Amino acid sequence: MGIQLHKGESISLAEASPGLTQLLCGLGWDVVDRSKKASSDNFTKAQDIDLDASVICLDRNGKVEDLGNVVYFGNLTHHSGSIEHLGDNLTGAGEGDDEQITIDLSKIPSEITTLIFTVNIYDCVKRKQDFGQVQNAFIRLVDRSNQKELARYDLSGTEYQGMTGTIVAEIYRHNGGWNMAAVGEGVKVSGLGELVNFYN
Repeated sequence: MGIQLHKGESISLAEASPGLTQLLCGLGWDVVDRSKKASSDNFTKAQDIDLDASVICLDRNGKVEDLGNVVYFGNLTHHSGSIEHLGDNLTGAGEGDDEQITIDLSKIPSEITTLIFTVNIYDCVKRKQDFGQVQNAFIRLVDRSNQKELARYDLSGTEYQGMTGTIVAEIYRHNGGWNMAAVGEGVKVSGLGELVNFYN
C-alpha cells in the first residue's frame, strides 16, 4: 500500500525507497457516466473527457526557458532521455493508468532542479468541460524497480469544480537527493501552454 500523499505534504524519495532512480508517474480517470451527467448544463454529451499528463522541467531559477523541457503528448521524450511520455489516452477508457510517464532521476541534467507534474483537460473551452465532470481521477508515483506505489494523489473532488487544470505535484532536488511534494492546486486554463506560462 502506497503513501496517501495529500495537498501540502511532502516525502523524501530516498527515505521512501532507498536507491530509487526509476520512477513511473501514472494518471488515471474513468469515463463519465453520461446517464448521470446529461442534466448538467455545462456537460457536453457528444465528447469524452481527455486528461493530459505533462512534466515541466524547471532550471535553477525556477523557470522553463526551453520548450523542449516540457514533456507531453506533443513532445514525448526529453532530450536527455531522462523523461518519456508513453502515449496519449483520449477518453480514460480501460483499467488502471490511462497515461504514464517514466522518469530516470539519474539522467536528469544537473541544470534541472524541479519537475512539475500537471494535468489539464484537452480542448476544455470548446467542449465546456472541467474537473467537476471527471470521475475517480488519480495520479500516482511508482518505484519501477519493484512496482511499489510510493504515493497516490486523488484529483477528483469538489475543490476542483470549475477548474480545467491542476498543478499536481513537484519533485525537487534536496540535500543531494529528491523530494516529492503534493501541490494539488486547481487552476482555470485553456490548455498546457497557460500552465507553462506560470513558469516563464
